[in-house]
Amino acid sequence: MIKVFGHKSPDTDSTGSPIIWAWYLSEVKGMPAEPVLLDEPNTEAAFVLKHWDLPKPAIIADVAAGDTCVVVDTNNPAELPPSINEANVTQIIDHHMLAGGLKTRGPIDITIRPLACTATIMYDLMGADAAKMPKAIRGAMLSCILSDTLEFRSPTTTAHDRAVAEKLAAELGLAIPDFAAALFAAKSDVSAFSDAELLRMDSKEYNVAGKELRVSVLETTAPKMILDRKASLMASMEGVAQEDGADQVLLFVVDILNEEATLLVPNELVKQMAEASFGAVVTGDTVVLPGIMSRKKQIIPALTL
Repeated sequence: MIKVFGHKSPDTDSTGSPIIWAWYLSEVKGMPAEPVLLDEPNTEAAFVLKHWDLPKPAIIADVAAGDTCVVVDTNNPAELPPSINEANVTQIIDHHMLAGGLKTRGPIDITIRPLACTATIMYDLMGADAAKMPKAIRGAMLSCILSDTLEFRSPTTTAHDRAVAEKLAAELGLAIPDFAAALFAAKSDVSAFSDAELLRMDSKEYNVAGKELRVSVLETTAPKMILDRKASLMASMEGVAQEDGADQVLLFVVDILNEEATLLVPNELVKQMAEASFGAVVTGDTVVLPGIMSRKKQIIPALTL
């Protein structure tokens, strides 16, 4: 059985894309496959599973040397199971920069394209077979694209991502604004999560100017819900950083509707980084960054000291 999975701290794309591709491998290509997750899905991804009546994939802690695996929505070993280089990885489907570090047993099928969403790439790879997708799989695919593009607001959005989403929505009889609003409402309800869980919920590890960073992004239509907790979130950053072997946690609260990010500024290091990276003038414990929506395209490439 082929295991299909995405990155740790799974968002909608890293939850939906394994389900989509496992369906395709099993039902179209005749290659038995199962989707699995590396952590609990976030609130938006959990909403997608419930809305489309999709079973939550099993959560695994690691892979074994004998496991055949397909990796989606990442190619970074830091975001994958500890033993990933001992498993038999046969395929990667991704839309992020090439990280390096993965080792495979032989030549594999790799598709990395500059699109906003892994699910869009899967739609293209299926070709005519995309017409065979049942309603729930189409729904998962649409959800992934709307989530990753922030309903086409993100600068990562391409005309092709939008065209595929609009085609899927028409086939499903859905109005994109209404469904996207429901998605983002689910994403925004983080009241049940601890500070540490929020700081890790949608985060990735990077080394910038010799500093190990956990760069966290919380996309929301209700930024006040998160910013009202800024004091406790900043107080929790040091402990989370120590536990995760990082020098600093950076938390960007992305306001989907106003198309801006608020960066929490707990100390001088983050103040210096905000000013050097974004040309901002920091006078308090937060700084608003107009137009900043995408970690992949706008935050990570800009980070410096």
